[in-house]
Amino acid sequence: MGGPLLARRRFLVAGLCVLAQGSLVRAHSAQPGRSITFLNTHTGEELTAAYFTADAFDPQALARIDNVLRDHRSGEIGRMDPSLFDYLYDVARRAGADPRFEVISGFRSASSNELLRRKGGGGVAQKSLHLEGKALDVRLRGVQTAHLRDLALELGRGGVGYYPKSDFVHIDTGRVRSWSGK
Repeated sequence: MGGPLLARRRFLVAGLCVLAQGSLVRAHSAQPGRSITFLNTHTGEELTAAYFTADAFDPQALARIDNVLRDHRSGEIGRMDPSLFDYLYDVARRAGADPRFEVISGFRSASSNELLRRKGGGGVAQKSLHLEGKALDVRLRGVQTAHLRDLALELGRGGVGYYPKSDFVHIDTGRVRSWSGK
């Protein structure tokens, strides 16, 4: 019973559902603002900033973030890659967590990077992306670092280093690769 007319009606209803879902996805991904929180574990500074508003990155918010993520040894402030914040924001969303990150290492000056390399702490590259503001060593509050690593790897947007003994994850916007350290 129903025949071609019922089949056509079901087809149209299914099509409308797909269109509606597509609109919801576009509306969700086009949300006007994104905020992120950083706690610098070395300075104790905490900042929540709406780094992306309407349809653009907010330069004042980015400058405040750059300050919190500065090299805690030298005080040097570097310009961080804003796409790194989107990467972290998306990882937090996948985790179902607020984007509240504890930062173990943000921007690094050349002298700080060399000092860490000489100390032999391991995992410090000579041409580290921390020097370019394209890397952060972080924890996501309320999320196990192994899970944070897995979520970052799933996104496949850059480098992901896992340091289980030190309990942090390195996330960068360089080429896609992964490794484990101490």
